Amino acid sequence: MRLYLRARYLYLILLSAIVGAFVGIMSFALHACIEFNTKIFLEGLDSYMPPLSSGEVEVLPFHVHLGVLPTFLVPAIGGLICGVVASRLASETLGGGTKEAITAFHTTGRIRARVPFVKMIVTGFTIGSGGSGGREGPIMQIGAGIGSIVGNIFRRISEKDRRILLACGMGAGMGSIFLSPIGGAIFGVEVLYKRDYEVEALVPAVVSSITAYAVFHILLSVFAGVPFGTLRIFSAPDIRLQSPIELIFYALLGIAGGLISILYIECYKFVKNLFKKLKIPTPLKPAIGGFVVGLMGWKFHFVLGTGYGYVQMAINGLMNPETLWIATFAKILATTLTVGSGGSGGLFAPGVVIGAMLGGGFGYLIHDLTPTAGDPRGYVLAGMVTLLAGAFKTPLSAVIMVFEMTGSYNLLPALAIASTISYVITGDRSICDQPNTRVDSPIHRRELSVDVLREIKVEEAMIPAEKVYTVSPDMTLLDVLRLIEETGHIGFPVLEDGKLVGIITFEDVEKIPIEKRANTKVKDVMSTNLIVTYPDETLEDALIKLATYDIGRLPVVSREDRTKFLGLITRSLIVKAHAKAVKELSEESL
Repeated sequence: MRLYLRARYLYLILLSAIVGAFVGIMSFALHACIEFNTKIFLEGLDSYMPPLSSGEVEVLPFHVHLGVLPTFLVPAIGGLICGVVASRLASETLGGGTKEAITAFHTTGRIRARVPFVKMIVTGFTIGSGGSGGREGPIMQIGAGIGSIVGNIFRRISEKDRRILLACGMGAGMGSIFLSPIGGAIFGVEVLYKRDYEVEALVPAVVSSITAYAVFHILLSVFAGVPFGTLRIFSAPDIRLQSPIELIFYALLGIAGGLISILYIECYKFVKNLFKKLKIPTPLKPAIGGFVVGLMGWKFHFVLGTGYGYVQMAINGLMNPETLWIATFAKILATTLTVGSGGSGGLFAPGVVIGAMLGGGFGYLIHDLTPTAGDPRGYVLAGMVTLLAGAFKTPLSAVIMVFEMTGSYNLLPALAIASTISYVITGDRSICDQPNTRVDSPIHRRELSVDVLREIKVEEAMIPAEKVYTVSPDMTLLDVLRLIEETGHIGFPVLEDGKLVGIITFEDVEKIPIEKRANTKVKDVMSTNLIVTYPDETLEDALIKLATYDIGRLPVVSREDRTKFLGLITRSLIVKAHAKAVKELSEESL
């Protein structure tokens, strides 16, 4: 059995590497698709090319400058094309993609084979035309789709392993396109829950993410001439904490980040519900959202596209405080309009931008108030962490990803404090609507929740009457104490002429003074108002009764005659039955 389990695990690791390789290719294809559409729509039709961060390299050496359309029309056109294509080919590709991938993981464990390719195309139209969205939501859905395809091809895997491959694809997408292999892997297993991790997927996700990162970087080296392993999304100076007092200000930023995360979450849900209620054809909804974003972009170019170039400018100290504050709230509105209307773009990358703008504005504000606040640029990085931890419930991967995206490892204490506080501030709110823990996930209920007990009848787990120690009403309490000492049991059914008349426990005996126990009979202290269960009830029913009345055992009686004693069920027997059922289910999944 051990050899089989080891071989199965190695097989899963091999499949996760295969998933990673293909996700790396798809990440590069998505990168190129967005760049192509940006040069056609924004640069070509509007003559506007968004600034790039230090890690955003061009892989398509061409440029188009027509300038025939005003800014506000370009995102509307991209949104309309996205709506038409997605509605006809794969409607599940409308919107962000992160929630769709998470939902697939927690339900069927499958994604249609066409989804990754349709998602790549419609994302190119949305972001390339200026829609305010990111690449992470799409690449998570694309990666999960690749994991599903690999799971379908290699059919000799369990449903559990199939879902792990979905998580591997999600982590691989994040690790490759954000050049953050470790953070991406942890994100893939952390984002699935608000307060839990898919621990069993961690090692396969790391393998998958590192493989995807390597493939993506190799392709960048080939097509853009970037030396392997040298690229980061953002270039950041060496920022260090100069005083422990700075940690107080980073904690305050964590509070601000948590509140802005709540605003981001609620604004997105409001806009999404608003567009859902609109009685118009689905393809027109992203066009309307794109039109409003285009109007905003006419005045504020920083709301268009991913916005990473403006994050780089904030890190470099090239944006004034007023613009940073305006960008914080304008990017929230633009992103919720783009994605909430059905445009294909992620919410994670805009969260990075929103957090960076918030952090920058906060940093300059604190710096103006006191010289002990430290470098304002450090708050830009911490702001990113607060939005990712607060809005997506990923406090650990948020810190690691910002480290890998910027290389600013010296700010670990500050980023950790800001991340934790923002995570706590948002509570159960999340932009992804994940389950709270594994217990709340439909796929884990068979293993971890009381659902197992719904399939087991009381008669299957009870001790039958002939094996139960019982007492008679005329026995003394000393007799009961001797029986407790001999058997180790602390409660006994009371039978008279073969009929159940009560139950007595050690607690009942303890209520009687010691000197009176020799002369006190069971019938004088036993409980006669009995809580019972029946052989055809489930163990869940029995457990609820035990918990409701705070008792440790239930007599099992006949429904036709409640005095007919059939057996006894206890908490320990229910636990044993649960453990046995879980073990059998686990063996079936191998």
